[in-house]
Amino acid sequence: MESSDTSGRLAIIAGHGFLPLYVAEAARERGENPYIIVLKNEGNRDFSQFDHSFVGVGDALLIQSIIKKHGIARVVLSGGVHHRPEVSEIRPTFGALLRLPGILRTLISGGDDAVLRMVISLFESMGCKVYGVHQIAPNLLAEVGAINGSPLTEYDRRDIRVAAHAAKILGELDVGQGAICVGGRVVALEGVEGTDAMLMRVAELRAAGRISQRKKGVLVKLCKPQQDLRADLPTIGPATMRGAAAAGLAGIAVEAGRALVVEREECIAITQQEGLFLYGLDLAAKNMGLE
Repeated sequence: MESSDTSGRLAIIAGHGFLPLYVAEAARERGENPYIIVLKNEGNRDFSQFDHSFVGVGDALLIQSIIKKHGIARVVLSGGVHHRPEVSEIRPTFGALLRLPGILRTLISGGDDAVLRMVISLFESMGCKVYGVHQIAPNLLAEVGAINGSPLTEYDRRDIRVAAHAAKILGELDVGQGAICVGGRVVALEGVEGTDAMLMRVAELRAAGRISQRKKGVLVKLCKPQQDLRADLPTIGPATMRGAAAAGLAGIAVEAGRALVVEREECIAITQQEGLFLYGLDLAAKNMGLE
C-alpha cells in the first residue's frame, strides 16, 4: 500500500541497479523532492538530476549528518549491495557505539535478512521512518497470474511447485530467495552470488550436459518467510529475463504483491522474443493460483 505520510524529506539509499532511480522518479512524480544517498562502489546510475551525496557503506556518522542537514525523516532502501563493509570502514554514530559488538557480529556472520533488519534499526535510531519500495512505487509490484508470455504447461506448474517449496526452505535459513527446478528436480539454489550468477551457473551446467537439454524448467523467487518487506524484495528485471533465456528455462514465477518487476516493458518484450513466461504466484490461494 502506498504511504500517505509525506512529513519530512524522503531519502533514497541507493545501491547498484536501476531500482533506486525508478524509486526516485516515482517519488518525484508524487510531488516529492527526494535526496539520494548513493553508496560508494555500489550505486551505479546517474543521479545528477537529484540532490545527492556519495557515502561509504559503513559510514553511519556521515549518513546521520546528511539526515540532519537536509531534514530527512523518511528513508527507502533500494538497490543491491555487493559487499559488506570492512571493520575499518565502519564509522558508527554515537548512539550505535554501545551496539557496536552486536553490529560487527551481524556483519561478519549474519544472513542478509539479519543485516537488513539491523540497518533498518539504525535508521530508526536516527529518527527516520523506513518505508518499503512498494510503498513509494506500488506500480512495480508483480500481480497475480500471467504477467506476460507463454501459457503454463503442466510441467511448468510442477516445476513451479517444487521450486517454490525449495525457495521457502532456503528463505527460512536466510540464505537466498530463489530456486530453479528442471524436470521436477531442484538444480540450483540462490546463495550470496545472487540470481544472475545462479542463472549463469545453470546455463553452464546445461551446456556441459549436467542438466537435461529437453526439459526447460523454471526460476521461482519468493520473499523469505521472516523477511521485513521494507528491504530487499525479490526483484526481476531484463537481466534476469535474459539470464533465464540463456539458461534454457521456460520462465520465471515470483510472489505476487511481494516482488518487484522493473523495466516492465522490456521484460515483457523479452518474454515475447524468447518464448518465456512471467507469472505472479498467490501463495495464500489453493495451488498458489496456478491456472
